[in-house]
Amino acid sequence: MSQQDIKSLKVGVVFSRFNTPVVKEILSSCIEQLIFKGINKDHILQKEVPGALEIPSLINAIAASKKYDVLIGVGAVIRGETYHFEVVSDQSANGLMHVQLKHNIPVINAIITTNSADEAFARTKIKGQEAANGAIEMALLIKNI
Repeated sequence: MSQQDIKSLKVGVVFSRFNTPVVKEILSSCIEQLIFKGINKDHILQKEVPGALEIPSLINAIAASKKYDVLIGVGAVIRGETYHFEVVSDQSANGLMHVQLKHNIPVINAIITTNSADEAFARTKIKGQEAANGAIEMALLIKNI
C-alpha cells in the first residue's frame, strides 16, 4: 500500500449524538488517526445522527452514493436498567453489517457497547484508532481486488 493510495481514499463517518462525551472522544481519536495515516482531511465526511440505531440508515445512504471508499459508524451504547441496551447494540451492528454486504463497501463498527461510562471512556482512544486503521486497511484491500 502506497502513501498515494491512502491519500486518495474517501472516508465517510457517521456518529451519534447520544452519549456525546464518549462519542466525541472516539470520533476525535478516529479522525486524528485517519489524518495521521495520510487521509486528506478534506476527504473525510462527518455526519451526526441522534443515536446508534440511526447510524446504519445514514451509512446506507452514503454507501448508495458510491462516493466513498469506506464508512465508519461511531457511537456508544451504555447498559442501562432495561433490555433496550441489547436491542440497540444488536440492531446497530446488524444494520452496519447489512450495509457493507449490500453495497460491497467496508463499514467499520466503532459503536462501543459497555456496562458503564467508566468502561466506555477506558476504550475511547483505542477504539477510534482501531476504527481508523481498520478502515484504511479494508478500503485498500477492496480497492485493489
